[in-house]
Amino acid sequence: MKTKILGTLLVSFFLLMSCSNDDDNSGVDYMGDTKVYSLMSVSNPSISGTAKFIMNKDNSTTIELKLNGTSNGMHPAHIHFNTAAEGGGIAVSLNSVDGTTGMSTTSFNALDDGTSITYDDMIDFNGYINVHLSSDDLTTLVAQGDIGQNELTDDMKMYDLGSVSDPDISGMAVFTKRVNGTTLVTLDLMNTPTGGVHPSHIHFNTAAEGGDVAISLSSVNGDNGKSMTQVGMLNDGTAITYEELLSFDGYINVHASVDDLATLVAQCDIGQNELTGDEKVYDLASVSNPAISGTATFKKRVNGTALVALMLMGTPADGVHPSHIHFNTAAEGGDVAISLSSVNGESGMSMTQVGMLNDGTAITYEELLNFDGYINVHVSADDLATLVAQGDIGQNELTGDEKAYDLGSVSDPAISGTATFKKRMNGNTLVELMLMGTPMDGMHPSHIHFNTAAEGGDIAVSLNAVDGNTGMSKTSVEMLNDGMAITYDDLLDFDGYINVHASADDLATLVAQGDIGQNELSGESMNYNLGSISDPSISGEAIFYQRVNGEALLMITLEGTTAGNTHPSHIHMGSVDNPGDIAISLTPVDGATGVSKTNISMLDGGDAFLYEDVLGYNGYINVHLSSNDLATLVAQGNIGANN
Repeated sequence: MKTKILGTLLVSFFLLMSCSNDDDNSGVDYMGDTKVYSLMSVSNPSISGTAKFIMNKDNSTTIELKLNGTSNGMHPAHIHFNTAAEGGGIAVSLNSVDGTTGMSTTSFNALDDGTSITYDDMIDFNGYINVHLSSDDLTTLVAQGDIGQNELTDDMKMYDLGSVSDPDISGMAVFTKRVNGTTLVTLDLMNTPTGGVHPSHIHFNTAAEGGDVAISLSSVNGDNGKSMTQVGMLNDGTAITYEELLSFDGYINVHASVDDLATLVAQCDIGQNELTGDEKVYDLASVSNPAISGTATFKKRVNGTALVALMLMGTPADGVHPSHIHFNTAAEGGDVAISLSSVNGESGMSMTQVGMLNDGTAITYEELLNFDGYINVHVSADDLATLVAQGDIGQNELTGDEKAYDLGSVSDPAISGTATFKKRMNGNTLVELMLMGTPMDGMHPSHIHFNTAAEGGDIAVSLNAVDGNTGMSKTSVEMLNDGMAITYDDLLDFDGYINVHASADDLATLVAQGDIGQNELSGESMNYNLGSISDPSISGEAIFYQRVNGEALLMITLEGTTAGNTHPSHIHMGSVDNPGDIAISLTPVDGATGVSKTNISMLDGGDAFLYEDVLGYNGYINVHLSSNDLATLVAQGNIGANN
């Protein structure tokens, strides 16, 4: 045994130090230049190794194969033409690898056909090495590796192959650069059915657009889920490098079978169409059908364009829902800016490649995120008027910041609701009115007015009329009627109120009203009794409500007053027992309702008078019989410090 080992060491020593002919390797002089290539596992994952190319002094080549994991037997080895992915005839027959040592050494200066070849030629050779299981089983490979110009570099790019028809099948597409600048395209899928053969191609354009086959790839073997293809040109013969593939306008399809190319098992965008991971999700809210809603997701591509993916829940299986991006906000409405692929009712999905508007104007992902637009999803091509989902996008997206104001009943106690101000990304406002109790066929004009409801004021902003069927109105507000810009933050501090009218023909009758902005009531209030004077049936109370801006709403409510009468009212200095002059003139009490509302911010003399001043004020309230009989009081009560 020791003799055998010593003999092996001596042989190895002489192989390194001497030259040989093709058969016995004796007499070879090595120059020292070497190149090592990897030999990868094929049929047996425990077997792999290296092929070391050594330059001899005469510029011939010695190749040392060294495999790990072999046990016994002799493994025939060859250098083949082309890449391992393509396959090719034998160029150079190498000495078989001894399974016991895992070694093989061959020196040569010509191909098997007699063509001379130098070491330098071999380092640039278009070929690969195969190591076979045995001379009786050349079909089974134990190791393989590309060499020369086909050597794989460390440059590679991986793309996800997403599931399509079968959620269990997915994987990766790996592009690996060769020394010669071409590409090895490896597809690796999980859970492919045994025995399956899945045709695969690189197509022009994006997967959302679809396109012709650009490059036919080797079919994926269902047994191992793998496919390997050498790519150096398109199907039409146009050369394409690794770098050009990484910038290619294309996508990969993996099909179910040759007989069923229409069914895809995996797909992915590649090159400039690769998704970067940057994305933005917008809500698509229900419109005509409360069961249908979803999202619109904008996904950025490497080339800066966008994939727009719509995903709706609750769509009917047989539905086809046209979809568009429109100019402006959903509240305003606007023309179609970008036509999107229709939503498939069965899947609820739509995918659209977006790189320009319908008029040809280019638009990037970043520009879409700042676009002044919204998305409509329609019930069908024959019924575009009916919407199933809708959502503002880009600069019109709602931030989540919102403020709700109460809209109280006025002429009809059954009608009341809220006004909700919602902030957009661009700082503008969506004003949503929601009333309960409106008649089904009514349309109720609505406006934001200047000042408080108690004072009254001109129209500042015209709002969309409230639809009696839904009780809703939506208006995008970015300026006053006079053209002055107003932001969401400005509206929250606006000196105004909202009126909702009975109809366009009856603006005098209000169905709902509410103070907004700085005029909103804070929730703080002070109550004072107003006792009977001349008429024991008339009495009530005066309530001071604090506003956000510190001013006060004074509301007098009397019981026992008569319709048709109007009762002048004032806050006086002093007290009921020590009367004084008028300090603040109040709105007269309406005999029909018994109510008077007055906004208080100053005394009649012009000095400021706020809610905080009431508590310590030395005063009282008088309600008079009429403007012609101020001497007769119908109600009276101390306020502030006198209470």
